[in-house]
Amino acid sequence: MLDVDWLQVFALSLVQGITEFLPVSSSAHLILVPKLLGWSDQGLAFDVALHLGTLLAVLAYFRRDLQKMIRDFFLTFKGVPLSADAKLLWGIGFATIPVGLAGLLLKDTVATTLRSPLVIAAATIIFGLVLWLADRYGRQQRATAEMNWKDIFFIGSGQVLALIPGTSRSGVTLTAGLARGLTRESAARFSFLLSIPVITLAAGFETLTIIKKQIVVPWTALGVGLVLSAISGYACIHFFLKLLNKIGMGPFVLYRVTLGLVLFFVFV
Repeated sequence: MLDVDWLQVFALSLVQGITEFLPVSSSAHLILVPKLLGWSDQGLAFDVALHLGTLLAVLAYFRRDLQKMIRDFFLTFKGVPLSADAKLLWGIGFATIPVGLAGLLLKDTVATTLRSPLVIAAATIIFGLVLWLADRYGRQQRATAEMNWKDIFFIGSGQVLALIPGTSRSGVTLTAGLARGLTRESAARFSFLLSIPVITLAAGFETLTIIKKQIVVPWTALGVGLVLSAISGYACIHFFLKLLNKIGMGPFVLYRVTLGLVLFFVFV
């Protein structure tokens, strides 16, 4: 994206901000939108900027929750009993270990073989249907404060599947949370908090790649992309949590299945 196409910058920034937190796979949309519209690849540096934007969005939205979690975490070193907020912070770290290890081991496969439109189409449909099953048959009775270490490990391990484009990190963690009996709001909240270390690790690794390869980047486009993805990401989190119990997962499942079928029709 050295020759900046501002329509592409605006479109992909909004796509990232909206799809990062909805159960529809942001990575798939960042791959597919340029392909379907005939745009050149936006480049690694731009992807990093967009992900940093959504990281800022989730940090800003949950800033008060994070302040309490960090405060209680450090209080435990002074002998204060482990609170629900401190346990949640430990849980976020614990749940990140599986995807962190898998990302290091499978990074080459993810960057090449799994970026196929047909892989994305299949994952979009399959994991969309699994999300529907979890939403339909999950008990939806428990809050994040009631999670145990088995719940945390199960949800965290589900993030490994999100390395497959089309799966959706937020979608698979929502699915896992619902399958373990969390309410929709609790599953979504934990999913969004889990995005913080995952996005940080991914963006950090990709930044090292940019530095190592001395990739020239269009700073203005990156700045605009970061700001737009942050604003749209913040709005997405707000409205998703507000409307989640009213609309459920049905609209997202329908969208995923429809998108997957369209992709099979276009690329087969």
